[in-house]
Amino acid sequence: MARYKESVCRLCRREGLKLFLKGDRCYSDKCAFERRNYAPGDHGQIRRKYSDYGVQLREKQKLKRMYGLLERQFRGYFEKADRQKGITGTNLLLFLERRLDNMVFRIGFANSRNEARQLVRHNHFLVNGKPVNIPSYLVGVGSEIQVKEKSRKVGKILEAMEIVARRGIPQWLELDKDNFKGVVKTLPSREELVMPVQEQLVVELYSK
Repeated sequence: MARYKESVCRLCRREGLKLFLKGDRCYSDKCAFERRNYAPGDHGQIRRKYSDYGVQLREKQKLKRMYGLLERQFRGYFEKADRQKGITGTNLLLFLERRLDNMVFRIGFANSRNEARQLVRHNHFLVNGKPVNIPSYLVGVGSEIQVKEKSRKVGKILEAMEIVARRGIPQWLELDKDNFKGVVKTLPSREELVMPVQEQLVVELYSK
């Protein structure tokens, strides 16, 4: 499977905002975006004027990179969102939020979605008491995500749980630190998803 192997800090600089792809480092003065908040490359500091298509494309790339997805998988989520009742853009964001790797990150068992994806693949979690190692597994309301007993001494998980207070846990989730368990109380509304994303531009791009 194809995957991005270059510096993820370049992605933040390319999109012109922090995507928080490196966990706690993004909150420190070591953050590359804080040091060089312009696009990478020889011509990165040149101010560009985008067409309507360019603006839509950048918004799609921003959302796709934020959740660490490739084009085919991202488009699959859009097609599912488009078939559902309701607002397509909001449906798309909810599909992305329901991914297991995202939930592991949101609850505070990992410092980034990329780290969460790796931990999920290495069989460190149970969903409703059953082992799940598929990052794209869609978690529903009322689901319990728990760290396996033998994985409760994994350094990355312990470190993430110590520093999760810095970014906070969303109101629709609940963390029980003592039992290494998180619960999905409800799905978020669009207002609760505080992200610098205009999902309607993504819908317009794919609807052409």
